Amino acid sequence: MKTLKPREITEELNRYIIGQNKAKRAVSIALRNRWRRQMIPEELRDEIAPKNIIMIGPTGVGKTEIARRLAKLANAPFLKIEATKFTEVGYVGRDVESMIRDLTELAVNMLKKEEQEAVKEKAKVLAEERLLDILLPTQKKKTMGNEIEEEDSSREKLRALFKAGKLDEKMVEIEMPDRVLPIIEIFSASGMEEMDMQIRDMFGNILPKKTKRRRLKVKEAYEYLIQEESKKLIDMDKVIKDAIERVEQSGIIFLDEIDKIASRDRTHGPDVSREGVQRDILPIVEGTTVTTKYGMVKTDHILFIAAGAFHMSKPSDLIPELQGRFPIRVELDPLTKEDFYRILTEPDNALIKQYKALLATEDIELDFEKEAIEEIAEIAQKINDMTENIGARRLYTVMEKLLDDISYSAPDMEEKKITITKEYVREKLGEFLEREDLSRYIL
Repeated sequence: MKTLKPREITEELNRYIIGQNKAKRAVSIALRNRWRRQMIPEELRDEIAPKNIIMIGPTGVGKTEIARRLAKLANAPFLKIEATKFTEVGYVGRDVESMIRDLTELAVNMLKKEEQEAVKEKAKVLAEERLLDILLPTQKKKTMGNEIEEEDSSREKLRALFKAGKLDEKMVEIEMPDRVLPIIEIFSASGMEEMDMQIRDMFGNILPKKTKRRRLKVKEAYEYLIQEESKKLIDMDKVIKDAIERVEQSGIIFLDEIDKIASRDRTHGPDVSREGVQRDILPIVEGTTVTTKYGMVKTDHILFIAAGAFHMSKPSDLIPELQGRFPIRVELDPLTKEDFYRILTEPDNALIKQYKALLATEDIELDFEKEAIEEIAEIAQKINDMTENIGARRLYTVMEKLLDDISYSAPDMEEKKITITKEYVREKLGEFLEREDLSRYIL
């Protein structure tokens, strides 16, 4: 885990997310506490539970983005899942334990990738030798010493040509595994999602592995052989052990739409099922042991970040036991016109930068005047007030509508420099402000 200070974590989050300082502060402390916990003597370490967070705020204000960027900073396994996907055992829907299985699968893939990167240089050397063996098959019997020397010099000449890239387009034939497995369809109840996968794995291991010969360009064959060799070099038992440890010690699960399973009125209808989902989620958040295909995974120290708009319900509508497991409550602020302007211009992945880069591929230089960006921000704000408030996502619909003609005509345009002015923005988007029915349906 990277040892960033809370202030550094907030600064990193500021590169992508505008405002929401209270939420950034809360997640920065939660992440730093994970590092602090690792520094504590072992007997006390297990006693310290993660301080789970509930983020409360309308859609499109940065709840998911904060959690996603946090996981990237920590290099931690991260899973985003909607709480509404789960239903009480016995109803149709996903089993709550499946989120831990999914998180473990993600961690195994993450560790596998890291290990493959670590052995890549060694794998390149081995792949090169295998490729030269295919290009220049060695003779089984060597009768004369000078034949061996001649073969060695030919091999070195071939190696020099390969390294210079002169053989990249040459075709070679290599053995590849035939990935066709018996197609087995499993119709199962909740909690049996993995059965289909496990049966496929089982048949894959029992049946003899078929191979087929394929013709590839040398460049493609080399990439494939690097992958093959790196798989042979990594120790999968170690990868799985490290992945489980990473899930247990630094895994982050983002439970979205938590407000949709809050019981608003406990007396009738589907609320019984909602409360059932909460009771099923509770042991996972409290700490339990889940069986995965890689082994047992403890959930005691996984960080849970829940999020919801809570416009129809409130956090106190959750069952008391679940409320107690989310001690930190953070309210996110609705976005203002100033926030929209900053979102369009400041972050590393700002929308204006994205559209400039997209149109630069067609050799078009797109330039936005300051007043034009201010007008876009104001229009987005007004449409959010007139219709549903969908936060920063409104900027996507507004920008798409604004640049619709330019995006369509870009390949055929003779004029390569286009300036977006305030007047252009008003011309393209003005009618949506005047007619509410249009903005409701189109923006």
